[in-house]
Amino acid sequence: MTVVHSEAGVFGRSHELSARAHEQVVFCEDDRSGLKAIIAIHSTALGPALGGTRFHPYADESAALQDVLRLSWGMTYKAAAAGVDLGGGKAVIIGDPATQKSEELLAAYARFVETLGGRYITAGDVGTNTDDLDVIGQHTRHVTGRSVAAGGSGDSARLTALGVFHAMRAGAESVWGAPTLAGRTVGIEGVGKVGRELTALLLADGAEVCVADVNEAALHRIADEQPAVRLLSTVATAPVDVYAPCAMGATLTASSAAAIEATLICGAANNQLATPAVEQALTGRGITWVPDFVANGGGLIQVAGELRTAAPAEIDDEVAEIYPRCREIIAAAKAEGIGTGAAANRFAERRLDAIPGRCA
Repeated sequence: MTVVHSEAGVFGRSHELSARAHEQVVFCEDDRSGLKAIIAIHSTALGPALGGTRFHPYADESAALQDVLRLSWGMTYKAAAAGVDLGGGKAVIIGDPATQKSEELLAAYARFVETLGGRYITAGDVGTNTDDLDVIGQHTRHVTGRSVAAGGSGDSARLTALGVFHAMRAGAESVWGAPTLAGRTVGIEGVGKVGRELTALLLADGAEVCVADVNEAALHRIADEQPAVRLLSTVATAPVDVYAPCAMGATLTASSAAAIEATLICGAANNQLATPAVEQALTGRGITWVPDFVANGGGLIQVAGELRTAAPAEIDDEVAEIYPRCREIIAAAKAEGIGTGAAANRFAERRLDAIPGRCA
């Protein structure tokens, strides 16, 4: 492991580690399989930390550490806002899933998860899928999101997209007065599993949809599935009503905030703001941002339901609650003259603050 900022010591090696105290950060390495992974447990105040495993070719180990710390912190607030009895955690595997993923590597990773004794429960994320989780589930009990055949609830893309759709309806109601995207143009950035599901929901609601993705295969697939969709090189600065970031995070930067033409931003990507100051820039331009950790909570609600063996219809109803939750948060932000991010944090913190001696 490359030491980052060694003069600052272990706890000062990352701004995220210093500013947002984590209960536990585990570095996992297995020479035989080539595994290099980091598991970050931010908080177990509300229950065991749950968060997906991201398999990604990070530029360096520092970038991987920064990502897992930010994502795990976000999961604490996502779980609190979603009303589930789970804490916040996340894991990243460093590497290219297209060339480095193997059953041996996934098994090695699962054994590290098992050593945590249930403090961390893993699930899927970018670069991992239900097939991978089925393999992981052969070596640890602490996994959710497996295939139906393996006893799980299947891929969480549908319910993640459904939650984003409900959040977008709440945003549309605040901005245009009606909880529908009919007649609006929505630009979706990233048409992987969640983006594809969201596209179908929006088209069914009467929206016009344009999409962008760095993956040419993903663009060809969505064009074949949904001929009405327009393909663009970018949607972030396109003339759209709604910008929906559904790929990697940090696409909302100071420069993009100044160039965005959309009036509403709502998507599935985690950690959409590059810095907190970006939200102020968006608010100053009259752009409503629906906080990502509230909007994209559908997948978490699904896997939480899987853990307690809830019926599918019950889980769908719980995901639908994202709509009134986002309405409340947006209304509170307007009434108090604060950003929607701050309002969403307060919403989550009300639940976290009710836990005596919490670590978050």
